[in-house]
Amino acid sequence: MSYEFFIALRYLRAKRKQAFVSLITFISITGIFLGVAALIIVLAVMNGFEHDLRAKILGVNSHIVLMKQSGKMKDYRRVMREVEKVDGVIASTPFVYGQAMLKNQERVTGVVLRGVSTDSVLKVINFGNMMEGDIQSLSKTAQETNDLPGIVVGKELSKNLGLYLSDTVEVLSPMGIPTPMGLVPRIKKFVVVGIFDSGFYEYDSSLAFLSLDECQRFFNMKDDVTGIEIKVRDIYKAEEIAERVENTLGYPYWARNWMQMNKNLFAALRLEKRVMFIILSLIVVVAAFNIITALIMVVMEKTKDIAILKSMGATSKSIMRIFMLQGLIIGAIGTVLGCIGGMSVALNIEPISQFVENLFGFKIMPGDVYYLSELPSKVNATDVVVIVIVAMVISFLATLYPSWNASKLDTAEALRYE
Repeated sequence: MSYEFFIALRYLRAKRKQAFVSLITFISITGIFLGVAALIIVLAVMNGFEHDLRAKILGVNSHIVLMKQSGKMKDYRRVMREVEKVDGVIASTPFVYGQAMLKNQERVTGVVLRGVSTDSVLKVINFGNMMEGDIQSLSKTAQETNDLPGIVVGKELSKNLGLYLSDTVEVLSPMGIPTPMGLVPRIKKFVVVGIFDSGFYEYDSSLAFLSLDECQRFFNMKDDVTGIEIKVRDIYKAEEIAERVENTLGYPYWARNWMQMNKNLFAALRLEKRVMFIILSLIVVVAAFNIITALIMVVMEKTKDIAILKSMGATSKSIMRIFMLQGLIIGAIGTVLGCIGGMSVALNIEPISQFVENLFGFKIMPGDVYYLSELPSKVNATDVVVIVIVAMVISFLATLYPSWNASKLDTAEALRYE
């Protein structure tokens, strides 16, 4: 151990007459601890939020959606064969998309109807947790479901309409049927064969699935489909694979990847993450000012000690190094404690949030307000390393002025009245 480091450690252990300096040192460590812990927790929650949001969006939706600029896609089976030959594509499935209204007794709500092929849909999308029934029930014949075709609805939609498994619901299409009396809304009854919970309130409250055949008949599309959903091997290469698909099929086919379809949402999340990092870094900056104050007071109290060290041969660089090490030790202690505290909370955020909810009787993240119903957390090692580096750099910068001031002390002037 160098004598500079030994003296720096000795100065941290304040005597009784230096209790105020010790208090400021403790406040500095606490400030850095809180700043680092807050940064780790908030960034972990935002990483978890982004990760869970992406997983839920890509669960019910595909990585790439292929459509035809002229509208309906007629020869979708040939197109699927061509698409699945493209490098990077895992599977594809046709879909029909339309808007309708669901009616159960006196309750009515608007929904998005999606017709899916039960043979291939599970290879491309994930319905999350099927609370009751299963998606394969959509393919059952009408005779197997009391002469009515099946429909799968979201958890929140079933609550809003008071629907349970095997209940009958009426589906109304805004595209009317022409009759001598004018346009009459198309109405058809379906039986609920499944209830899914995607964990995404917006989907659970406004999405319903039919079999591809039934959806084509309901929207009078014959054998046409709206488009094809595609699953790729690497979601971050979806844009590149979408271009390959377009080049393979040519005009009038066009493809959109998941990043394009949710561009604004993920851009806002990244911007919010950067802003929160900057704002919470100010806590560490405030703690750094406490380090400056503590070191200046130590320098003022240790004037005689500095003069004696210089008279014994210590150089200005050594004196400066003593106080820089003292400040860095304060910063390092606060940073290490902040990392331990922040990681402990971030890795156990779910049980902690449940405890707080049970204790105070409120929901931290109500599903009808936020995209997710639970508080997620995902610790990113890169974020932790950046936070540690930033905290230590701020602590180092805080030591420069007090250390430089101590190194410039005039030995003769300091010892004149001793």
